[in-house]
Amino acid sequence: MMTQDAMKKVLQAGVMLSSERDLNRLLDKILASIMELANCDAGTLYLLDKEALRFKIMHTNSMGTHSGGDGRDPDLPPVPLRRENVCAYSFLEGRTVRVENVYDSEQYDFSGPIHYDAITGYHTQSMLVVPMRNREGEKLGVIQLINALDENGTIQAFPEDMILALESVASQAAVAIQNVRYMREIRELFQSFVRVMSTAVDERSPYNANHSRRMAQMCGHFLTFLNGRAGERGEEIPFSPQRREELIMSVWLHDIGKVTTPLEVMDKPERLSELQKERIRHRLETIRLQGQIRCLSGEITQETYRDLEQETKSTGERLLQMSTAGYLPDESLDWLKGIRQRVYTDPEGRQQSWLTEDEYAMLSIPRGTLSQEERRIMESHVSVTDKLLSQIRFSGELSHVREWAASHHEHLNGGGYPRHLAGEAIPVEVRIITILDIFDALVADDRPYKPGMPVEKALSILDGMANREGKLDPELTALFAESRCWKDLSPEGALLQVEA
Repeated sequence: MMTQDAMKKVLQAGVMLSSERDLNRLLDKILASIMELANCDAGTLYLLDKEALRFKIMHTNSMGTHSGGDGRDPDLPPVPLRRENVCAYSFLEGRTVRVENVYDSEQYDFSGPIHYDAITGYHTQSMLVVPMRNREGEKLGVIQLINALDENGTIQAFPEDMILALESVASQAAVAIQNVRYMREIRELFQSFVRVMSTAVDERSPYNANHSRRMAQMCGHFLTFLNGRAGERGEEIPFSPQRREELIMSVWLHDIGKVTTPLEVMDKPERLSELQKERIRHRLETIRLQGQIRCLSGEITQETYRDLEQETKSTGERLLQMSTAGYLPDESLDWLKGIRQRVYTDPEGRQQSWLTEDEYAMLSIPRGTLSQEERRIMESHVSVTDKLLSQIRFSGELSHVREWAASHHEHLNGGGYPRHLAGEAIPVEVRIITILDIFDALVADDRPYKPGMPVEKALSILDGMANREGKLDPELTALFAESRCWKDLSPEGALLQVEA
């Protein structure tokens, strides 16, 4: 009959196992709790892996050995599912096997434990193998216990009245393992969905191609760098696995709002549209041809015509250059005003300007290619990101994803958008995303209208934004440059749970 103390330990084990969500720690706790309940010296936990039982955790108290539990399986070959092996037999039959002395048993093949004893000097004597099955009766693995000890520490056979208690804990363990696996599968499904949605947004345009993937990888490497730096200094690790996952997921989702951004805005490589450029070319050619006709009719001299011909050609070339320039100096804008004031007479006898109001407005944009209205549309993607993510019920561990993803255009000096946050109102995680976002935009070589910028020049721009303009976090910007986290990015992509 199960003693009151054994019953208490079974209940305590159930509570402990049900609260653990990390599979590796869970397996370690399962073996430790069952070994304590059985009062034995050694134990091994096996899980089914395809057509064999694989070692996951091994403890031997008397030898001070403990392997597994850190995500790395013990370096031992798997156990094939053959009935002559006691663990395989217990698994296949779904029942507990009790052996008083492995050296006296002829029913099972104990050559493995005996060989292990010969190598290590250990003495395997009594053994108990308990199968693990979940609620549906699915077989998950077995727990092998070795050398039960009496109150004096002497090896004895496993008491038969303890089997029920051990089977109870093994059953709870199987349910806990299955629950953790279910949670992991659900999480992996959600993470896959996040990556698919993010990739779909990036793939809408070469302007954003692979942007989120690169950022996610850089983020993972940067967080590893920050954690390693803190560890070397004896400081607390700043990014736990949970916080790390939350931040990397925010990176994957930061541009999800661009799914509603018109491609003609998101992909706009220059100030003028193709139609506008064609109309300007046609207009300047009309002006030249009219000059040629006037020259042939004697209204103007040949020299005046050549000057007009050269002027229309150089004007067209300069306008097209201005259309693609990243920044327009005051000199160019003043020249543009002069061109805007030039007029000609069209074939219908109407007086027209060399440039229309719309063309002049677009060409006079001093920086970038977007008009104020187009910029408003482009900047609205962060508000759309916030709106879309508000429809997702994130778990508590991912509760900041929406906020961090939708704030990546905020600047420390309050000049960002959409909420114009400043200083301490901007979390560290958002500051990191902002640095990654700007850096990748500067160095990306898959943009349709510009080559990627050299890394050192991009870092210089980031430094200026941090230390002169006050937009970025100076310390994080310097650490980002030191980390070189953009090197060795994988073309296959980045998982949400990058190594801790």
